[in-house]
Amino acid sequence: MGILSILLWTPALGALLLAVMPGHNAFSIRLVAQTFSLLTLVFVCRLLATFDSAQAQLQFTEFFVLNPDVGSAYSLGVDGLSMPMVFMAALLTFCALLASHVITNGVKGFYFCLLLLEFGMLGVFLAQDWALFYVFWEVTLIPLFFLIGRWGGSRRHAASLNFVLYTMGGSIFMLISLLAISQYDLDYGGSLMASLSQSTYSMSRTEQILVLLGLIIGFGVKMPIFPLHGWLPLAHVEAPSPVSILLSGILLKMGAYGLLRAIAMLPQAAQFFQHTLMILALIGIIYGGLLAWRQTDLKAMVAYSSISHMGIVLLGIASLNKTGMTGAVLQMTAHGFIAAAMFLLVGLLYERTHTRNIQDYSSLVQVTPRFAVFTTLALFAAMGLPGTVGFVAELHALTGGFEQWGGWMALFGLGILLSASYAIRTVGLLFTGPVKAKMQHVGDLTAPEMFTAGVLVGGILILGIMPQPLIDLSEATITHLYSLVSP
Repeated sequence: MGILSILLWTPALGALLLAVMPGHNAFSIRLVAQTFSLLTLVFVCRLLATFDSAQAQLQFTEFFVLNPDVGSAYSLGVDGLSMPMVFMAALLTFCALLASHVITNGVKGFYFCLLLLEFGMLGVFLAQDWALFYVFWEVTLIPLFFLIGRWGGSRRHAASLNFVLYTMGGSIFMLISLLAISQYDLDYGGSLMASLSQSTYSMSRTEQILVLLGLIIGFGVKMPIFPLHGWLPLAHVEAPSPVSILLSGILLKMGAYGLLRAIAMLPQAAQFFQHTLMILALIGIIYGGLLAWRQTDLKAMVAYSSISHMGIVLLGIASLNKTGMTGAVLQMTAHGFIAAAMFLLVGLLYERTHTRNIQDYSSLVQVTPRFAVFTTLALFAAMGLPGTVGFVAELHALTGGFEQWGGWMALFGLGILLSASYAIRTVGLLFTGPVKAKMQHVGDLTAPEMFTAGVLVGGILILGIMPQPLIDLSEATITHLYSLVSP
């Protein structure tokens, strides 16, 4: 068994062990889940240490034919595009488990679903077979449905059903497109990577356009692309905070990851949709920023800001140039850290105060200074402040967009101003003014909470100050993708 299989099946093994454990001992359940999640993270770190970033092709590949008649195979591999996402999936799952101490009802089921979700997310980023990719894509729906519907807020049932219906609706279009691609793919064992060149020469331009349209809808729902974002605000607000960490930090990136793969498979169609995707990206950036600015619910604000930040990812992808696509990959990682940190901190604040209304707070810096420092850094990263990884990502996306469309990027600048407005407003309302009576005894972050928040905020700052290792990790693969889609 190769390292990718070991990595992939470790959380599944942990979930299986939890399934047979008695449910009354919450401490043992938490310990087992966190141990298997930590093991997964250790395997990812080992994989990252031996990964050759100078190579564009797949590494550590594993291949075993499952059904030769339909061309499906157990095919795993990792390259510069999937490696950052695999690391983020393992890291954020571990952080989400550390932040799950607030779950007291149905502890066994909650941790079982989190490990199963990690298994599905890793499978999406490691799978190199279209059928296997689709199976893992759908696997993530099952635990998320229960995590939101069982442990969410007052509108949890509507949120979980909304999420599943939106995603399954998009998956139908994605499945039809993948089936269309597979007819050109049988001789290559269903490898998505082999399809990159195969589909280019085998499919007509019209076929490519129709297939990519289906994939844009499928991946766009998960990403989410405006106007396919309707499920996101409710799901984020109603989901428990540890689930929101994964939902925003990783699940949204699955759509962006799939779209990057899709445009490389279908370059003529990508050029056809280029301007449409750019317009949708700019609408998403401004629309998400405006709605985030209007929110009084802290969780809703972070949810709408995710639409704006993922619009930056879409803009980088739509640029179809090396700088823009580099910005897209950087923003996928940056938003993973930023959104996860913000949802973690908002969740911890809600546990102490039982309110998410920003108008209920003031001058928390005097009461909870540690919380104030971490939250301020996360909000500054969300607005793209220099010295944070958000700035590096947005600068690459802006530069790539300017190379392609010039003056249209003034609208991108408007999105940045909106991000700054709601970030600064939030800092002002949370941490300035007189201390309200009911907020005088709010507890500050504990040592374990500081560790979890420190990992996320530390990643934002370290990658912001030293972004080159992250850029180098994906450079060879992005260069290869650019060679496939360039006219």
